[in-house]
Formats: sequence, C-alpha cells, structure tokens
Amino acid sequence: MARSSLQLNSEWIPKVEESLATKQLTQRTIAERLEISRSSVSKFVNCKPIALNTFIRLCQELNLDWNGASQPEKEWNDQIESFKFKDTNFKVNPGGQISPEEVIGREQLIKDLWDRLRQQSLIFSGERRIGKSSILKKMKFEPPEDMLPIYRDLEGIRTPIEFVEGVWQDTETYLRETGKARRVREFLSELTGSHFSAYQFPEVVEEHWKTLLTKTIEDLVTLQNKQIVFIWDEISHMMGNFSDEEAMEVLDILRSLRQTYPDVRMVFSGSIGLHHIIKNLQKAGYSNDPTNDMYPIDGQPLALEDAMELTINLLEGEDIPVFNLQKTAEDIALAVDCIPFYIHHLVNQLKDADSEITEEEIIDTVDQCLRNPLNLWKMDHYRERIDNYYNDVQKPYALNILDLLSINPPTSFQRLWQYLQSEPDTKDKETARTVLRLLMKDYYLVQEDNLSGSLYSFRYPLVQKYWRLARGL
Repeated sequence: MARSSLQLNSEWIPKVEESLATKQLTQRTIAERLEISRSSVSKFVNCKPIALNTFIRLCQELNLDWNGASQPEKEWNDQIESFKFKDTNFKVNPGGQISPEEVIGREQLIKDLWDRLRQQSLIFSGERRIGKSSILKKMKFEPPEDMLPIYRDLEGIRTPIEFVEGVWQDTETYLRETGKARRVREFLSELTGSHFSAYQFPEVVEEHWKTLLTKTIEDLVTLQNKQIVFIWDEISHMMGNFSDEEAMEVLDILRSLRQTYPDVRMVFSGSIGLHHIIKNLQKAGYSNDPTNDMYPIDGQPLALEDAMELTINLLEGEDIPVFNLQKTAEDIALAVDCIPFYIHHLVNQLKDADSEITEEEIIDTVDQCLRNPLNLWKMDHYRERIDNYYNDVQKPYALNILDLLSINPPTSFQRLWQYLQSEPDTKDKETARTVLRLLMKDYYLVQEDNLSGSLYSFRYPLVQKYWRLARGL
C-alpha cells in the first residue's frame, strides 16, 4: 500500500524534543522556517500522520533519520487494517474524498481492471465526475496479493523533472524496508560530487530527468517481486502543463519503459481525454503513437441497483424523511443518471427538507441546481471544454450540434447536416462528421442504430438538460 503520509514513532519523541531545544526552535519558528502550517508541526510532535514530504523535511531540519523516526511499517499497516469509521452511517460528501469502504458497485469493474493489468497497461477514461479517482484509490488500498499499485495525482505537476521526482519519492516509500533506490542515489552523488542523502532533487539534475526516471524504475523492478502498477491520475492535465517537446519526450520514454520492463504496468487516467493532448502534439510535428500498447477502458455510471444502494445509504445516513425508501432512491438515482458525484450533491440539497421527499421535489431541486449561477454541480466545464479543446473551425460545429440535440429527440446525421449547412460557419460536411465523432469521444453524445439508420443524442439526460438551460434554449 502506498504511504502518502508518515507519523512519528513515539519512541522518538525525546529525540525530537532534544533537537528542538538544541536548535532553539519552537513549533512556530520551525513552521515559519519550512513554510508549513503550525498544525502540521503539532501533528508531527504528537505522533499524528502528516504528509510524507512534510515529515521528511521536518526530520531533515532536526537532523533526524526520517526512515528510523517514522512508525514501523507493520504498526502502520495494523492500524489501517483495524481502522473503523466512528460513524458507520454514510454521509453526503459532494466533491470530497470518498473512503474506499464507501465506493459502491465497482467490484466487477475493479476486477476487470486488475485482470487486464496482468496483461498490459491501461488508459482508464470516462466522463468527469463519473468516479474514476475513487475507483483508482480503492484499487490502491485494496490490491491483489501479487500487485503493487503506486498512485499519484499528477494535475499540479509542471515539469518533467518534477514528475520524475514524484515517481522517485513514491518508489523510495515502497523500498524503505528493502533498501533505498540505490541507482538513483549513486547517480545523484556522481552529479553533485558528494554523497546524496536528501529527499528532493537538486536543481543541477533537471536535464537528466530521463536517466533518473529509468534508474528509478530499475531500482523498483530489482528490489521487489510483485507486478508494479503505476496509477497516474490526471496525466492529461500534466501533459498539458508541459511544452510540446517535453510532452512528446515524456510520452515516448514512458512507452519505452513499458517495453523494456514487461513487469511494469501503467494506468493513465484523467478528466481530459488524452486524445486531445496527442492530437495537439501531432499538429506540432509529433508522429508517434505513444499509447498504442495500452488497452482503453471506459468508466461508466453506476448500475441502477448500485446507485439506489448508494442513495439509500445516504438517505439513511442523513436521516432524510421519505415515504417509500426504494422508490425515492430510484427517483434520485435516475434524476442524475446514476452518477455518484451528483447523487451526493442532490441528497445534500434534499437533506434539509422538513417533510417527506417527493418525486416532484427531486425534479425541481435538480432544475434549481442546474440553473444556479454559482455552478454548484460544476457543470460549466461542459461549455468551457469546447473553448479549450476545440479549434476555431470545430467550435461552431460543436455548439450547433449540441444546441440542436439538446432540444430534440435522437436525431440522424442527415437532419443535423440540414441544419448545419444553413448556418454560415458550418458548411463543410466532413468537418461535421469529424466533430460529431469528437463529441462522442468526449462523452457528450452517443450513437445508436435502428432500422432507419444511426441516431445521435446526449449520452446523459442530465447534461442535455444542463445544456438546454445554460444556453437558454
């Protein structure tokens, strides 16, 4: 299990106190010196878990061996195994972190993901808010015996060296019992001309990020015997932060590492389709296909039965009055297309009701939330994404297609084209087909076939309703 936080071994408290006294430091002064919160320092000295990086920086400042000062791995794992929530009832948590125990209805999907990972790496995609991150974190905390999942959210990463440093730090966390990442430390010692014992890369190594990444993987492969699975969430955001040249190089070396080390698996996931990133790189001259060895899997909303189970747990946990629990749970789940994020939001809006929840009240609450200018349900990204990832030629096609489908039943391409060609900026038929396919890739639309041919419609009625209301149609 990945350890993104550490806590002080209680036996080291006297050493911490002695070091603070020797250095004439208080909790306030050491917090100011390291530019961290005083609460983090307080948690540290009181043997409470804090972020791994913060723990290591505090130990370095106090001249303590962070590896020895942290609570032993067995005690940590025993605590995790025995941990129980004080409140066994589910509580609404719209947009917040969901514990692995509260992830409902994903058992078969997770099994399928693990089964596929025994064969090859994955691209795990799906509409935003579908619950991808919760699924991946559940995989991190509940892996099969033969798998070693290493999870990291990459959204805030700005440079390749920062990415490699994160991968290396994750690797060192896993290797703390079997020996540190020797190859990386030896290479850094050669570059700096002195023994390297820190936990952050010095600035002088930035241009060597490829070598450092390779040696990090070599260390991990050599020092453990499980199937390694790097789970990288929001990788598309990270690639978007890089220059075109950097993104090309990172994608290429990751593919090369997958080929060189067949026991290493990677999971790419994110709310922005990686196809947008690669397409933009191709416009800049990139000719490779860096993910053609990875198997794509789509995340889906919950099955109705599972969505109802989640809703019932939340209704009971929040003690919301209902006349027919099963019927109300079904109405709520269907009103938001069985998407967990919106179930949490809708129940959160309903929990202050003074009387029993009705179907009419559920529908009215959904409409109010979609109309709310504060964007409570974070739906505005559906419109913003068109501006951010569709070029100036594609944009009017996308807007016109979505406008038309938001106020119509499933529609054929011929009818869509009849409308598009009547508008001044949408007169190219092939561009219309291209944009239509892109809108399906981006989870706006679905294509269904019947006896009369293919019909197009919004994938999710909730998004269709949002689009119609937001566009004043």
